[in-house]
Amino acid sequence: MAQFFMIHPDNPQQRLIREAVKIMREGGVVVYPTDSCYALGCMLGDKNAMERILEIRQIDLKHHLTLVCHNLSELANYAKVDNTQFRMLKAATPGSYTFILQATREVPRRTLHPKRSTIGLRVPDHKVALALLEELGEPILSCTLMLPGDEEPLTDPYEIRDRLERSVDAVIDGGWCGTDPTTVIDMTEGVELLRRGKGDPAVFGL
Repeated sequence: MAQFFMIHPDNPQQRLIREAVKIMREGGVVVYPTDSCYALGCMLGDKNAMERILEIRQIDLKHHLTLVCHNLSELANYAKVDNTQFRMLKAATPGSYTFILQATREVPRRTLHPKRSTIGLRVPDHKVALALLEELGEPILSCTLMLPGDEEPLTDPYEIRDRLERSVDAVIDGGWCGTDPTTVIDMTEGVELLRRGKGDPAVFGL
């Protein structure tokens, strides 16, 4: 049965943040709010928790998972970023963007796209997500909470609990997150718009 945390979206209660992070550290899958939809998240190094997320979503790794990072410096530890890319990332973070980049050796191969050795990375603009990341001290391996057969992501924490209470270990109610997913930018060879979402692609001249 999933635990349910009501965390204030503007002033996250640190005690509840610590409890949610403890669940992740113990192998749990957590539903948490971002600036672009609710997301499923777990520890980067936890193979079993990652496989549970893939099972909930019914996807494989050809659908990029995302490392949600606390800041741009942390992102650069997990992706190969040149000076030009770094300047573009700096102009768009934090924000509702996911960047497809070549992963560094810090990222376990089992989390990567099987043919390209790439992964999604983002820095959210949401106080609850950032509080979780600060407490955790490393990125959260994440995926948008969009269940098989649904036409848009889940947004109501109570509906999320009802539908996933036996599939996840915690649900964080952080208020309304909207249904617009992130804008996805592939930066592996130039700059290519893969999905237009909440983030304005004009930042990248697209």
